[in-house]
Amino acid sequence: MLHQYKTAGMNIVLDTCSGSVHVVDEAAYDVIGLYQQHTEEEIIRILMDRYPEGIADPQSPTGRSALTEEDIRECLDDVRTLEKEGKLFTPDTYEQSAHVFKERSGSVIKALCLHVAHTCNLNCSYCFASQGKYHGERSVMSYEVGKQALDFLVGHSGSRHNLEVDFFGGEPLMNWDVVKRLVLYARSIEKEHHKNFRFTLTTNGLLIDDDVIDFCNREMSNVVLSLDGRKEIHDRYRVDYAGNGSWEKVVPKFQEFVRRRGDKSYYMRGTFTHANPDFVKDIRCMLDLGFTELSMEPVVTAPDDPEALTAEDLAIVKQQYEELADLMRQRRREGRPFTFYHYMIDLSGGPCIYKRISGCGSGTEYMAVTPWGDLYPCHQFVGEESFRLGDIWNGITNLPRQEEFRSCNVYSRPECADCWAKLWCSGGCAANAFHASGTIRGIYEPGCELFRKRIECAIALEAEKQLS
Repeated sequence: MLHQYKTAGMNIVLDTCSGSVHVVDEAAYDVIGLYQQHTEEEIIRILMDRYPEGIADPQSPTGRSALTEEDIRECLDDVRTLEKEGKLFTPDTYEQSAHVFKERSGSVIKALCLHVAHTCNLNCSYCFASQGKYHGERSVMSYEVGKQALDFLVGHSGSRHNLEVDFFGGEPLMNWDVVKRLVLYARSIEKEHHKNFRFTLTTNGLLIDDDVIDFCNREMSNVVLSLDGRKEIHDRYRVDYAGNGSWEKVVPKFQEFVRRRGDKSYYMRGTFTHANPDFVKDIRCMLDLGFTELSMEPVVTAPDDPEALTAEDLAIVKQQYEELADLMRQRRREGRPFTFYHYMIDLSGGPCIYKRISGCGSGTEYMAVTPWGDLYPCHQFVGEESFRLGDIWNGITNLPRQEEFRSCNVYSRPECADCWAKLWCSGGCAANAFHASGTIRGIYEPGCELFRKRIECAIALEAEKQLS
């Protein structure tokens, strides 16, 4: 399966099943597109008629160079060679392995999302977690529950050395003392169990102080700081319970946090909605504030919600992804690069085929823990009682539900069969699929549409970088 597209002056050909990316000239682009449906002589005739004045050539004084029959035959030879080498028209041989891969992983768990606070000091209208309560009562995790969760992770991690723990909410800083105690406990058992904990904290920033900054910069492998960009956009949604915006309060704290963090990882994480499909303006605002590690995510909400992205918004957002790529090119040339989370891609290696087929591992390798110790496939399923997998004392007891996640992969989704991006997105988000279609084996089509545009932009940016 191939995908061909043109962007930023490049002709790009993606070979889905090998992962190969080819940047080619006009003639080769057309030869590849015609190769499987036409004979060699037909291809030569078509291209000679198509390019009577030659093909684009930036090295030529006229901007074009002649295209000869010999050129086309040489190009056809190159295409045949790439096909033999498994870099073009590669058959899909992974479907039979999809279930085997997950069976091999057994019951090993490598990451937990600890919901240390089902409460929040902001009242964001678009919050998928119902202002941090997850459609339940406000609650915070005790140290004893958190300690048991860490013991559960160690006990079910097999021979894995690196373990991931996300402190999440609600707002985790509303239970800051427990967060610190849990980190210290985890550090105290690392050597004994031959483990290395990597911690992440996600915060809205209101409670950041020197203690938070110093502790996080010492112990957290990553921090995610919630900022929606422009003040008017941020303050439209990220308000306190009196309706007051939080931009003026959190921005100086975020700037100090990042300044003192040095070269350790962080992300400014924003949400764009129907109010700001032109989210590149928010990216520019974050850059002007001095932040360079950025992420902007589409809102996850019901289609009839006022904040939901409309079909018209999606068209704007796709154009915004192109504009964002142009901005990244410009700043890279100027020596002022920045990172956008969804454009981070490794064309020389990237995820192994297991990850490409199996996805994020929710419900099997990764789970969320509620303040009272219940286990769910991920944070977006918390509060959906039928998705409760068990708890941190008794382990997984809802085996049929876990098996549903274990057997869920890119090949279990019929809609993914003919999608060129399937081994880049791994079938997409199970939670988004469930909320959109009623099953984790469905798809969330608007999310698919945006992902395909993002991956096109990301591949083009990285290809251009490697060619320069």
